[in-house]
Amino acid sequence: MARTVWDSSVGKKTVMAVSGLIMLLYLVAHMIGNLKIYFGAGEFNHYAHWLRTVGEPFMHYEWTLWLVRVVLVVAVVAHATSAYQLSRRDIRARPGKYVHRKRGASYATRTMRWGGIILGLFIVWHLLDLTTGTVHSGGFQEGHPYQNVVDTFSTWYGNVVYIVAMLALGLHVRHGFWSAAQTLGAGSRTRDRALKTVANVLALLLTAGFIAVPVGVMTGVVS
Repeated sequence: MARTVWDSSVGKKTVMAVSGLIMLLYLVAHMIGNLKIYFGAGEFNHYAHWLRTVGEPFMHYEWTLWLVRVVLVVAVVAHATSAYQLSRRDIRARPGKYVHRKRGASYATRTMRWGGIILGLFIVWHLLDLTTGTVHSGGFQEGHPYQNVVDTFSTWYGNVVYIVAMLALGLHVRHGFWSAAQTLGAGSRTRDRALKTVANVLALLLTAGFIAVPVGVMTGVVS
C-alpha cells in the first residue's frame, strides 16, 4: 500500500504537503528562538544550551535535539524527492509547450522550483557556518552561538546570503502553504480567502523575523 501511494501523484503531493508543514512548524519555532538574540548573549547562549537538555532526565543530553534533526532531515529529503519526481513526471506527460500558459501558475511554479534550490544550498551553507564552523568567519567558538552569529552577520557576504535565502523562503512558504492546504483538502470557496491571508501573514512574519537578526547586527543593536 505504501508503495502504491508513493507511486501516485496524489501520494507524492501529500508527502510534499505533510513534510512541508513539519518544516514550517520548525521554522516558526526557530524564528522565535533566533529573536532571543535581542535579549543579550547570556539569554541567547542559555537558550542554545537548553535545546541540548530538553527532555532530561528522561532523555539523555542532546537526544531530543538529535531526534528533531532526524525528523527534519527525513522531511527535507521527502519534500525534495517528491518535488523532483513530480516535476519530472509533469515534463514527461507534457507533449509540448502549451500554447496558452497561465501566467500566475507558471510564475508560482518557477518560484517554487528555484526557491527550493536556493533554500537547499542555503541549508548546507548555514550548517557549515553556524553548526560545524567549517566556513565560519572570525573563528568559530564552540558553545558561544551569540558570538558566532554576530561574526557571521558582521560580513557583507554573510548578510547577502542570509537575506536572499530568507526572501526565497518567504515566497516558498506563501505558495507552499496554500498548495499544502489544497492537497490536504482544507481549501474551499468559503475558506480560500482566509487560507491565502494566513499564507501571506506567515510568509511575511517568517521573512521579517529571520531578517531581523542580521539587521540587528548591521545596525549595532546586537553586538
